[in-house]
Amino acid sequence: MDRLIYLSMAGARHALEAQATVSHNLANVNTSGFRAQINAFRAVPVFGDGQPTRAFVVDSSVGTDFRPGTLQQTGRDLDVAVLSRGFIAVQLPDGSEAYTRNGSFNVGPGGVLETRQGQPVMGDGGPITVPPDSTVAIARDGTVSVLPTAGRSAVNVIGRIKLVNPEPTQLERRADGLFRMKDGTAATADAAVAVVQGSLEGSNVNAVEAMVQLISHARAFEMHTKMLQNAEANDRQAMQILSMNR
Repeated sequence: MDRLIYLSMAGARHALEAQATVSHNLANVNTSGFRAQINAFRAVPVFGDGQPTRAFVVDSSVGTDFRPGTLQQTGRDLDVAVLSRGFIAVQLPDGSEAYTRNGSFNVGPGGVLETRQGQPVMGDGGPITVPPDSTVAIARDGTVSVLPTAGRSAVNVIGRIKLVNPEPTQLERRADGLFRMKDGTAATADAAVAVVQGSLEGSNVNAVEAMVQLISHARAFEMHTKMLQNAEANDRQAMQILSMNR
């Protein structure tokens, strides 16, 4: 009886964990550049007394869905979308690099080009600084040029956004939603990565598919809960039978 309880408890717990992951994906269905997390169940054999067919179920995160999202035109000069594969490099407070697909930028204090979360956008020689009172143009290869709004000054190139394209197996997602290299190093720039100005990449989460998964995990949790109730009922009946035979 206790074995049934433990197996059911394990199944219910991991069904809840998978449901939490799908809920997180759904919450970011409108987040620019978001990459869905992928979960999978796997069977783990139970060692000890009993039938060899008994198995625990374990929910394991198998990684990230790197399929590109749809491009959405915004017409904003400081919005860029990465075409196909690749990432934009940003600087973290500790000086290390992280990588994102969300190309919605702002000009922060001191003229630093940064993300909505305040991370400076990395260029060839460090963060990119935009002069005041200027119009920004971002080329396909990430080159950032500015044109002063007053006068007829020439266009000046102020830097080039660092675009990288490491293998997905070399990346890991942290709690802040940014990707980092697993070995702690900085990824090398890749000239083949291209961006388009005036657009943002949408999330690659399929809302309908995520809702179906959410319902499936909820039903799995309900099934494991019923198994716990059956174990309790069987235990109660066994105690009644034992008490009658005394």
